[in-house]
Amino acid sequence: MPSLTIPCRSGRAFEFDPSATALVVIDMQKDFFTGDGESMLDTVPCVAALTGWARTVGCTVIHTREGYRPDMSDVSAFRRSLNYVGRDGPLGRFLIRGEPGHDFLDVLKPRPGETVIDKAGFSAFHDTGLHQHLSAAGIDHLILCGVTTQCCVHSTLRDAVDLGYWCLTVADCCAASEPGLHEAALRLIEGEGHLFGWICSAADATACHER
Repeated sequence: MPSLTIPCRSGRAFEFDPSATALVVIDMQKDFFTGDGESMLDTVPCVAALTGWARTVGCTVIHTREGYRPDMSDVSAFRRSLNYVGRDGPLGRFLIRGEPGHDFLDVLKPRPGETVIDKAGFSAFHDTGLHQHLSAAGIDHLILCGVTTQCCVHSTLRDAVDLGYWCLTVADCCAASEPGLHEAALRLIEGEGHLFGWICSAADATACHER
């Protein structure tokens, strides 16, 4: 398939070959959309549409989940001090593997054959083998979406850039419980001559098809 082009902010364009590109859908888990996270629910249909588009044009789709062992043996002392992993919530212990809230939102469950990356940390590259998986598949371009923009999305993006990937962040397919944090994270991507890649809207991405 020939390269496709998505128009981006600041008059830039993201060119990619779908066969060498992965959409990384970050942490669209039930736990993150309860309580304060309910404010991010408007993002869900947008991410679902983007995922459908990526499958249609032939991109690899990868789903990530943040989660920790039931005995919390993989939770660092610092993270324990933050008192969020394992706290009681409406869907069980927060971010504990096997609890109902750790699972994906129903509308965004992976299809058979799609890769799921379980991570005990913020970045999808942290102790997961994701880089080796992508390299083996010949993937060097990434399209990122999910939650939260300033935390797991940005952590994954920064690692990806350092590893040499060409990265596109789909702004309205990312969210934070505090809108100011979302906007600040997007400004960081654009800063210093676009150090962390490209930013586009979902509408511009999903309008992109083979010509």
